[in-house]
Amino acid sequence: MPTSPYSRIMLKLSGNSLTGDQKFGIDPTVLEKVATELHDAWKTGVQIGIVIGGSNIWNGATYEATGMDRSTADYAGMLATIMNAIALQDALEKLGAEVRTQSAISMPVIAEPYIRRRAIRHMEKGRIVIFAGGTGNPYMSTDTAAALRGLEIGADALLMAKNNIDGVYDSDPNKNPDARKFDHITHHEALSLRLQAIDSTALSLCMDNETTIAIFNLFKEGNLTRVLTGKNAGTLITSSK
Repeated sequence: MPTSPYSRIMLKLSGNSLTGDQKFGIDPTVLEKVATELHDAWKTGVQIGIVIGGSNIWNGATYEATGMDRSTADYAGMLATIMNAIALQDALEKLGAEVRTQSAISMPVIAEPYIRRRAIRHMEKGRIVIFAGGTGNPYMSTDTAAALRGLEIGADALLMAKNNIDGVYDSDPNKNPDARKFDHITHHEALSLRLQAIDSTALSLCMDNETTIAIFNLFKEGNLTRVLTGKNAGTLITSSK
């Protein structure tokens, strides 16, 4: 296996990456495909942490728009991320990976509480750690949770696995055939362009701490492993070019 420039990474998965052709929930075939990509990446020896969203089950912004209290809507979204996390854990374990799920919201029957030192120790022992429940606080996206947990555990990079999006563009490529794809930009440039591919709070955290971000298409077979072995399979965001 090629040498990786990273020893430990944080991977952000969107909840929508698990829906497949469905409009809601988890497609078992897609879940198995995602787990297979993660299992192959795990075999590279890179330590892997994962934050997963919950928008395939619950989108807090949608319910807030109907009049629901924002904090209430966000807490429900955190519960959705826990459902996705334990489903992903099960799929990975069936493939032979060692996995632990930690939750920012206390649910000791189904997940460990989030404890930074314990998470790091799991990774040092070669286990994948899934961080569920976001940050445990409303008004924070799971992008921000991924950036925060990545910093806490000392990850070398934040990998943003997208659903059939192969990188960052200056406009929507589905609407603008002349949209320009960026192979490599800086955090500052990404913030200035107000890119929609990553939450601005997460991007600012990474910029302030000079954390590399890689944005790529999860569903192109082998892409995750390519990124882990130092290949640019989408868009790379760094503190300088």
